[in-house]
Amino acid sequence: MASNYHLFLLIFVFAGAFLESNCKLTQNFYKSKCPKALSIVQEGVIAAIKKETRVGASLLRLHFHDCFVNGCDASVLLDDTSSFVGEKTAAPNKNSIRGFEVVDRIKAKLEKACPGVVSCADLLALAARDSTVHLGGPSWKVGLGRRDSTTASRSAANTSIPPPTSNVSALISSFSAHGLSLRDLVALSGSHTIGLARCTSFRSRIYNDSAINATFASSLHRICPRSGNNNNLARLDLQTPTHFDNLYYKNLLKKKGLLHSDQELFNGTTSTGALVKIYASNTFTFFKDFAVAMVKMGNIDPLTGRQGEIRTNCRKVN
Repeated sequence: MASNYHLFLLIFVFAGAFLESNCKLTQNFYKSKCPKALSIVQEGVIAAIKKETRVGASLLRLHFHDCFVNGCDASVLLDDTSSFVGEKTAAPNKNSIRGFEVVDRIKAKLEKACPGVVSCADLLALAARDSTVHLGGPSWKVGLGRRDSTTASRSAANTSIPPPTSNVSALISSFSAHGLSLRDLVALSGSHTIGLARCTSFRSRIYNDSAINATFASSLHRICPRSGNNNNLARLDLQTPTHFDNLYYKNLLKKKGLLHSDQELFNGTTSTGALVKIYASNTFTFFKDFAVAMVKMGNIDPLTGRQGEIRTNCRKVN
């Protein structure tokens, strides 16, 4: 009897471990736990965008910068402390990613409605979708059930997030390392149809690249001189930086991509160039592929089950 009991206990433990490691994200994760969660996030995102339209692009970017470093676990939101150095001060993030106060406000409302239930990682995933939709882009079903990390990695952030100087080979390699295809790469790059970039991100391109429209480059010289004014901003999409559309790709066809890494999609290989042409001519296809790619990106190595924690404050571990 005792041996049978121990065998049963062992099987139970292994079964629990198996389920723990194979938890799947689900759209209805908060349906009973926090029924107002999705509407709280959506209302918070819309209010923030109405106050500052640019923040929609910032929230979308936060989700990307989070998922590309050890998975979608909200590690990017952790503040540095005297004993901890996180991802916010990594080269791709410092003076670049923003929107943390918006996340704080939404999280505070979630905690008031359902204390200790909704993760910061899920908040970022929902905010990225809601920002895109509110600015005119596609929607997608967001899988939920992520948990928050208790650690972060500055070194991983420095190596996992492709810089704006990347060539197409480096971009393909970076996205492939996260299980994302060539099509995902080109579709997700379309997020640059909204938002702004600092002078330091495009200075080298406008003075050194050959694959750039001369008039376009000249117009940017006034915003971004060869030295100084590092924080001056330019539109990633020349025409509609606050509306999610396919003009980003049309600009690439004219050699008017703001970042070197953007223009590389229509300069580096015929495979990415073919997709740029498709998205430039067909908004529906771009929106469909972007939505599919966002779902895939949101599924990069999430913490689930009993892994990690549900942070009360997104900026620090409990």
